[in-house]
Amino acid sequence: MENEQDRPQTDLALVEAIKSGDESAFQKLVERYYSSMVRIAALYVRDSAVAEDVTQETWIAVLKGLDKFEGRSSFKTWLFTILTNRAKTRAGREDRYVPLGPGWETEDATGEFDAVSAERFVNDGDWNSAFMPRKWEEFPEDYTASRELRTIIEEALATLPAAQAEVIRLRDIQGWPSDEVCNVLAISETNQRVLLHRARSKVRAALERYFAGEQVDRS
Repeated sequence: MENEQDRPQTDLALVEAIKSGDESAFQKLVERYYSSMVRIAALYVRDSAVAEDVTQETWIAVLKGLDKFEGRSSFKTWLFTILTNRAKTRAGREDRYVPLGPGWETEDATGEFDAVSAERFVNDGDWNSAFMPRKWEEFPEDYTASRELRTIIEEALATLPAAQAEVIRLRDIQGWPSDEVCNVLAISETNQRVLLHRARSKVRAALERYFAGEQVDRS
């Protein structure tokens, strides 16, 4: 049976602990969100070093402004809103910022669309619900969690445009709801849905090639 102490504390519980002077609670929040913050900051700024700087600046701002956090939104949304605002400001100073707006949601650099065939969708036509590869269910859980399969997925994610990669990471890997993704990335629901659809299509294609036994070129 799981002990109470083994259960992850909620963000709000950690925030209250920080306000009470618990430094370890702050470290837990940093560990929970740091890597995601760096990836999102990197969507806006010129390189990973600057993304790290923006992330550290964000945590400093969080500590200074924590008493003003009233819980009207989730802590996560509040945190990442601060992050993206700072990343946009830094990118603006470097003439680097390009909004994740019109254009990102419809085309890639070639102007071509990527999609799966219509029969792969559920009956309501929800383009977020295209089926996974047909052989997915044939593999036991320990196989699908194997290092090799995770490598295939990560390699597929690495080929995606930055916006697509971040949306699918937030939605499918970290389990964020669509409204939080839209708020944090400052994109419309339609934009988010198309980015996610395109990303899932490409990752799905890589998985299908893998399950079909096709040779993976890692040269």
